[in-house]
Amino acid sequence: MRNLILVGPMGAGKSTIGRLLAKELHLPFKDSDKEIELRTGANIPWIFDKEGEPGFRDRETAMIAELCEADGVVLATGGGAVMRPENRLALRNGGRVVYLHASIEQQVARTARDRNRPLLRNANPEKILRDLLAIRDPLYREIADLVIETDERPPRMVVLNILERLAQLAPR
Repeated sequence: MRNLILVGPMGAGKSTIGRLLAKELHLPFKDSDKEIELRTGANIPWIFDKEGEPGFRDRETAMIAELCEADGVVLATGGGAVMRPENRLALRNGGRVVYLHASIEQQVARTARDRNRPLLRNANPEKILRDLLAIRDPLYREIADLVIETDERPPRMVVLNILERLAQLAPR
């Protein structure tokens, strides 16, 4: 396995589960959004405010291309990373892709107090999450080697499930 890449919506647990997987596998953990923030010295909401979503997505595409060239990392991506075809190709070619699926209700609960979600700065975050999932779910599934449900499951159980299912996959 070259890299282990986690995709999925906001609130699916990509960062939490990614850190645990990296520890279990003795690999470095990278979060594409955090890497962008480290490189720019600015947080994601500020980048959205100053450059708009297209500016952020350009930075994200460059970061994903770079991180997918790594060898032996656990990578958590932003929820919208799959929107660009070039990102999906880089992710698919970068390693094993695990889609962490979470219900809308779980996403709402997990993101309710997070102020670092520019796309949820709205009176109706549930509608936004529902609309985003309708568009993104097929794209997550298109590149996923595994689809893992995270609803109401402790992160450690999700990690064990991922490791068990990865062991059953044929090499590619």
